[in-house]
Amino acid sequence: MALPLRADQLKRTKDILALLWKYGRGDLNVVPGPEGELPQAHPEAVPKAEELAAELERMGPTFVKLGQLLSTRSDLIPAAYVQALERLQDRVEPFPFEQVEQIVTEELSVRLSKAFAEFDPEPMASASLAQVHLARLRDGREVAVKVQRPGIGEQVVADLELFASIAELAEKHSETARRYQLSLLVDEFRRSLLRELDYEREISHLATLRRNLARFERIVVPAAIEGYSTKRVLTMERIRGTKIDKLSPVLRTELPGAELADELVEAYLHQILVDGFFHADPHPGNVLLTPDHRIALLDLGMVGLLSPSMQEQLLKLLAAVTDGRGDDAAELVIRMSELSDDFDPQEFRRQVSNVVSEHREARAAEIQVGKVVLDLVGYASSAGVKAPPELALLGKTLLNLDLVVRSLDPELDPNASIQRHLGEMVRGRLLNSARPGRLLSTLAESKELFEQMPSRINRILEHLAENRLKVDVDAIDENELLRGLQKIANRIAMGIILAALVVGAALMMRVPTTFTLFGYPGIAMTFFLLAAAGALAMVWSIVTSDRH
Repeated sequence: MALPLRADQLKRTKDILALLWKYGRGDLNVVPGPEGELPQAHPEAVPKAEELAAELERMGPTFVKLGQLLSTRSDLIPAAYVQALERLQDRVEPFPFEQVEQIVTEELSVRLSKAFAEFDPEPMASASLAQVHLARLRDGREVAVKVQRPGIGEQVVADLELFASIAELAEKHSETARRYQLSLLVDEFRRSLLRELDYEREISHLATLRRNLARFERIVVPAAIEGYSTKRVLTMERIRGTKIDKLSPVLRTELPGAELADELVEAYLHQILVDGFFHADPHPGNVLLTPDHRIALLDLGMVGLLSPSMQEQLLKLLAAVTDGRGDDAAELVIRMSELSDDFDPQEFRRQVSNVVSEHREARAAEIQVGKVVLDLVGYASSAGVKAPPELALLGKTLLNLDLVVRSLDPELDPNASIQRHLGEMVRGRLLNSARPGRLLSTLAESKELFEQMPSRINRILEHLAENRLKVDVDAIDENELLRGLQKIANRIAMGIILAALVVGAALMMRVPTTFTLFGYPGIAMTFFLLAAAGALAMVWSIVTSDRH
């Protein structure tokens, strides 16, 4: 795939390549070159992580989102970079209100003044992909309106195309790029960013999360306003509150902090282990404390989706980590990951046992379950284990959750809280598996099994009675085994012949003869030379043709 050659895209490409050159790591030698080629070069030093965050911020929204995604992949980048990218902000200058009015009018097919009784022209927040305005509907409800930046979709798609081209070139020139499957990482980033640009998907996420968390009285999720939300405009009910990281000391003393923190932990475990759908970005800026002392979860642009089998593995992993069972945690990570040829299981188990033991021995105020999960992902990568991306996303989510619950209750013991609720999660999973849809599916499969079982048993018994029952075992390659046995037999026979030649030559040394060679009896020396030539030929065959 050739890189785009338009002037603006060529400049953008050079900026990306220059960034990779400056901050490259290992043998990922992607550097600017003529006509988009990637010459092999090696950056000797890695500039400071904070500089990388600033560079990404300067290069625009796609790169800001890339940095935010990379901050969830501690298996790919060093810890210092993870910390710098976690603080990456995408606050930018707001775009003019005239454009806001035009976009809302086009999307809702009605004038702004007709749709809203009030609409604040000054945005309450401005980010790289959108900005948010406060408004009031005709029926008096207060709302927050998120409006997508003009042209941002086209810019993001163009940048993603460049990323894909560069990833393809990098994999052609770099073993590291191939090992980390850079093209797949870019594809993962593309799906994540395009989902975030689709507000209709976020509307669905809001409805799903509200439904799933309805049983938690202290947790609130804003509802999308039907008829006022489209692909580029999202209108939600306004929730007043204070960001969790902005709580005053006086307000903290009035809070039921322990109850709020415990219910928030339970709500997230329920999302992850029972529903398989969770709010994946609970950093303090996305969590509010409402005036009636409830927790509001905002911004569902990033969510996690887990299959039932992955939920089962994560349930066991969290139980092993909080219980201090390092060997079990290592085995679970291995079971859910892809192993490379150079995987070192002993070293990996040792590293995991160490980090889990340190976690168990830490004081309650120092325990961070999310950090332990991210450490497991990092150790897996260094040991040749490709952990599933869901595991890194879970670690990042739990790490942010740790920060939020400590703002509510600094004395909370996450281990005790998680262990206390895991039993509830097991019961929830059992009830979830007993839903009518799953029961009907199970009954249908059972019906098919019992209907076909008599005929299958009859066929097995008939083949057994007629001595026609065969069992195919595909454990080894029979042809390869026979070739190996034949080679062994040939080598043994050849060795016996060579030994016979040497013994015969030694006996014939005593037979007097007029024919000599090198001063020795000629026939005996001929046998010796033949034996030596045969031995050299056998050694050459073993060295050059045998599989090691």
